[in-house]
Amino acid sequence: MAQQASSAELASRVKLMIFDVDGVFTDGSLYFSAEGDTMKSFNSLDGHGVKMLQKIGIQTAIITGRKSGIVNARAKELGITHLFQGVEDKTVALEELLVKAGVSAADCGYMGDDWPDLAVMRRCGFAAAPANAHPEVIQRVHWVAEARGGHGAVREVCDAILRAQHRYDELLAEALGA
Repeated sequence: MAQQASSAELASRVKLMIFDVDGVFTDGSLYFSAEGDTMKSFNSLDGHGVKMLQKIGIQTAIITGRKSGIVNARAKELGITHLFQGVEDKTVALEELLVKAGVSAADCGYMGDDWPDLAVMRRCGFAAAPANAHPEVIQRVHWVAEARGGHGAVREVCDAILRAQHRYDELLAEALGA
């Protein structure tokens, strides 16, 4: 009987890391003004984690069900070039993304938190979730963050990938000026 690969082994293969937004980059709360404008809160640690993945050559992407100018702005700020918003069927967006990015699903990681993410997670080689993801999601992923969505879960998965690819210490030494 073949042994299952560990989460670190799966993370070591990631060439493209894909994220959902609500409940992953954010805590899932949606703030509405009286005029109907939506506000979201993002964690700066998460953003730096994404930039570190990009620094070592890992592509990053967002696939989200909602459409928001706020997400456009955050993705642009973080240098995330693959952005899919207002997506009803995330597997369709994944197929398009695989072609654009030139990678296989086995070389992708995906972090999501709820049922709309499950089909994509099953296709990707590495699936992750924040601590407060839906229980059905947590049961089906390779790796679960200790942090909740919007509170450092993205940074945790980025750090886990950097460690699995043996690049974490190198980047830390660089930050320390060593």
